[in-house]
Amino acid sequence: MARHCHRLLLLPLFSLLFILIRVPQSSGSSSWFSNCSSSFSCGDIRDVNFPFWGGDRPYGCGHPALELTCKNNSTSVLIGGLKYLVREVNSDTQLLRIARQDFLEGICLKKFVNTTLDPELFDLVPGYTNFSFMYGCPPMYYPFPTQFKCSSNGLQNPDGYIFLGDKWPSACVTSVVVPLYDTMLSPFENSSVDFQSVLQEGFEVKLKVDSDACSECVQSNGVCGYDLIANGTTCYCSGQSSGSKSCAFTFTPSPAAPQAQPSPPPQPAKKEKISIGIGIAIAGAGTVGILLGWWLFFLLQRSKRAKRSSFPTTMKDLPPTPSSKSLLVSASSCFSRATPTDPSSKSELGSRSTYFGVRLFSYRELEEATYNFDPSKELGDGGFGTVYYGKLRDGRAVAVKRLYEHNLKRVEQFMNELEILTRLQHPNLVKLHGCTSRRSQELLLVYEYVSNGTVADHLFGRNRATSGPLPWRARLDIAIETADAMAYLHASDVIHRDVKTNNILLDKSFHVKVADFGLSRLFPTDVTHVSTAPQGTPGYVDPEYYQCYRLTDKSDVYSFGVVLCELISSKPAVDTNRHRHDINLAGMAVNRIQNCALHELVDPSLGFDTDYIVRRTVTLVAELAFRCLQDDRDARPTMAEVLESLRMIGNERVSEQKVEVMEEVLGALRGFGDEKATFRTRKPEVIDIRSDDVGLLRQVPPPISPDSTEWTSTSLTPNSV
Repeated sequence: MARHCHRLLLLPLFSLLFILIRVPQSSGSSSWFSNCSSSFSCGDIRDVNFPFWGGDRPYGCGHPALELTCKNNSTSVLIGGLKYLVREVNSDTQLLRIARQDFLEGICLKKFVNTTLDPELFDLVPGYTNFSFMYGCPPMYYPFPTQFKCSSNGLQNPDGYIFLGDKWPSACVTSVVVPLYDTMLSPFENSSVDFQSVLQEGFEVKLKVDSDACSECVQSNGVCGYDLIANGTTCYCSGQSSGSKSCAFTFTPSPAAPQAQPSPPPQPAKKEKISIGIGIAIAGAGTVGILLGWWLFFLLQRSKRAKRSSFPTTMKDLPPTPSSKSLLVSASSCFSRATPTDPSSKSELGSRSTYFGVRLFSYRELEEATYNFDPSKELGDGGFGTVYYGKLRDGRAVAVKRLYEHNLKRVEQFMNELEILTRLQHPNLVKLHGCTSRRSQELLLVYEYVSNGTVADHLFGRNRATSGPLPWRARLDIAIETADAMAYLHASDVIHRDVKTNNILLDKSFHVKVADFGLSRLFPTDVTHVSTAPQGTPGYVDPEYYQCYRLTDKSDVYSFGVVLCELISSKPAVDTNRHRHDINLAGMAVNRIQNCALHELVDPSLGFDTDYIVRRTVTLVAELAFRCLQDDRDARPTMAEVLESLRMIGNERVSEQKVEVMEEVLGALRGFGDEKATFRTRKPEVIDIRSDDVGLLRQVPPPISPDSTEWTSTSLTPNSV
């Protein structure tokens, strides 16, 4: 009943809006007729009319989603958030041939976004078929093997393939679907087609706009436009009222009106009619104003009651940061299908509601999955919330993050993780299974359960005591996979801002899953985020942050340099039990490398003093960490460069192992046991740090050790117990 009354109260407002929009249209019909009579022309695209607008054709002369833009004699249109170049347009047949602009710059895209056409507005012309461009694929052979190379965007595998249809192998990282003319099928099968030329040709779509109504308008000497209220075609007429679909049905002067004599001055009767009309208009406006005021008062009171009774977390908690626009859009989308406020509701919302493929869970279902958030099921605890082990009704094991109620930025962190993890796909990023609604009792995030703990657990935590130290080969693979995930994030315009071994999870096969994106930021290419609030974890924070309060992608590089030092040394980033000059691991590592005392830093269990291959590759990783820990961020490598260096080190390890095997085989065949022993015990080379690098680091003091570790917290990630 209340909802019905609320809809009735909306009628006065809609009526007022209708009057405000329609009256100027009627009174200014000649100007609309004149403006919409002009056509759009740009370069080779000439004389374009309805249903398009843009240029000299103002908003209202065409469909809102069909704005044409002219730049450098090139016409473009924005569809589904993507910019398309207009190759050909025919207003009469309503056919449009367009080509994706991002593909024109090269087949290696900066962002992987599918071609999405609004089915209410576009139909793909017969003869065109969806083709899938797959990226980050392992080497493979399929019946339709059109291959290309693409190593951008932090892809681990540079191989890419083109398949017919919109289904793609799960072994590939991602895909982009583009319609192409199906006569391209034979050339694609023969792998002899020029991808760039085919993509530049584009594809054709048929516009689904009421062309019959426009034809009727044109035949009556009118000009077609678009009525935003009626959401359809309208007709603008010269010197007459507009709004119908034809000028033939608009108001014209009565034929009985006298035409022979010149118009006399207004008679008293006419003046009286005019006065009555003005009075009626004023009274009507006053009535509408009173109704509008009453309606606003009702909404205000209703809002106050809702604030007192509903869940206290609202989207106003989200501050207007440079990246909050996309977060607000995601928030409205995610929360549009909300669960009931009552957590005990029996609604099975989680089984039927999704948000971009991410499931919406009810609070009751997650409470049941975590055994009422049993403290014995805690996986991690930190500054933003607690992570619990849980089991869903379908038997899946999950990790549920429960954000603290006292955390004022919990909504921002909640939306950060939703925004990032729902749009990014990488084998070394933790997967998000779903979330709760804003109107549930608490904000909860549901991740895949990664069962083997964190890297920190295996280096110097509980797992080291039970399973022993990680071998160097496993540590190097962890470094490579983590760098791969970080390079992918940076290529996708994401700064993690909390890279540490507690946020790097390991599965049963010791493959990496980077987690905890609560502090992450989506950043534009020309802007860096500025914040005076403490960011990250002590021991990992970029030293430049304390000078300019600015975190960039190079801040992640610095943090990753600390992770490399932890992998080498099995020492935590901050340890107050060490000498005061060595409390901060970054400072300790820089000092040992500068003084050619790397052996004092390296974990003895790695075999640094006995295995040549280990010593060689550990030394190379230490050199890389040295570069990452530069105080000047411009002197640090990019994450893509770090990844490339680590892969080369990994390849060198394999090459050295092959050489060693050959030496052993030759020694066994020829009886040169002494040569084999000489190879095994030859003196390893000493780390070589260039003099200019040493001078650079010696000009600045090592990173400052914290006076206390009050910031330090245990893992806030979905790891194992």
